Amino acid sequence: MSSRNGHRPHSFSSVGEVTSLLSDVGYLADRPLATTVYLQDQLGKPLLLEGPAGVGKTELAKALAAATGRRLLRLQCYEGQDETKALYEWDYGKQMLYTQILREKIGQVVADADDLPSAVEAIGRHDNVFFSERFLAERPLLRAVRSPEPVVLLIDEVDRADEALEAVLLELLAEYQVSVPELGTFTAEHVPYVVLTSNNTRDLSAALKRRCLHLSLDYPSAERELDIIRSKSTGLPEAVATHLVDVVRELRQQGMRKPPGISEALDWARTLAVLGASEPDTELLTDTISVVAKYDRDVERAMRVLRDSSERRDSSELQEQGDPGRIGNDRGAPGEGERRAPVPGVDPDDEPAGAALRAARDTPGRHGAGYYGESTDGPAPRRPVSSSQGERSFAANHGRGKR
Repeated sequence: MSSRNGHRPHSFSSVGEVTSLLSDVGYLADRPLATTVYLQDQLGKPLLLEGPAGVGKTELAKALAAATGRRLLRLQCYEGQDETKALYEWDYGKQMLYTQILREKIGQVVADADDLPSAVEAIGRHDNVFFSERFLAERPLLRAVRSPEPVVLLIDEVDRADEALEAVLLELLAEYQVSVPELGTFTAEHVPYVVLTSNNTRDLSAALKRRCLHLSLDYPSAERELDIIRSKSTGLPEAVATHLVDVVRELRQQGMRKPPGISEALDWARTLAVLGASEPDTELLTDTISVVAKYDRDVERAMRVLRDSSERRDSSELQEQGDPGRIGNDRGAPGEGERRAPVPGVDPDDEPAGAALRAARDTPGRHGAGYYGESTDGPAPRRPVSSSQGERSFAANHGRGKR
């Protein structure tokens, strides 16, 4: 049976085909992820993806639908959600409308009843009229099971829902069926691709995990993240994209309340491209920091990272270009393009040998008159010290140390 968009639903033949088809729709899957998707297809089991927000969990379900030509159905979970919003509910408004319209017919049904119990019994023989598929309001889970065509069912952020909803999911995840007491059990004609996502806000039950293939996703390597930005055709120059990836990866190490995910990195790349960024520009990154930092504390940490990154870049550029005003280098000797301190009596342009230069620096009187007791006539004469003076000085110092 063909899908809604006219493409035949696909069954993967190999892990390599999974990688190729997902790449064709703009999703770059690594080997572990592609292998897990292939096993999901071959084994017919749901896939549970856990990891931080923004690493591509939801996007995988969308890409899977696009790559296989299946319709995407989505259940967005939230706190306090009950089964009527996930499975089905009865359209009571529609039932009441039909009751008003058919009031005359109902009167005919109970016309021969002698008392209230008899009237109730008469109406009860026709209650299947009002509890039929005509009045059944499907929600995503039941819609996925009853769909006449293969679908991808995304159960997004299941960790945000109450544990009671997990129990409702167990029948679907194990048997791909949903039981409606008034009508019976519906079983899927086509096994759906079921993708559950979790941001790890709470631990999921062992019963739910046992029914699923499980994979933990994390932030990609710098090379893969750069490839992802390239694949989205953001229009950002290579140098800017590389610097952007480095900054984003550093931000993730700062303990931010909401670390930037891949989706935020892509949004930042598109933002910089729209603003015409042609080279790494700290001021432009600072002006657009709100794209990736969503809380005041995160903004402060991000600004500090940008300042540090700018200082490191400036320092690196100075080291590459050289600083002609600096004296000496890491070895303590003058570097290329640097000036030595002047030495009295030595022409700096003569570039004397090291030994001659040291000898010149050791020349008595080189500092001029009055420096450390030197006079205009040369070094001050040394005063002789008698042995008796030395003994008195030693005795005085030795005695003071004892006291």
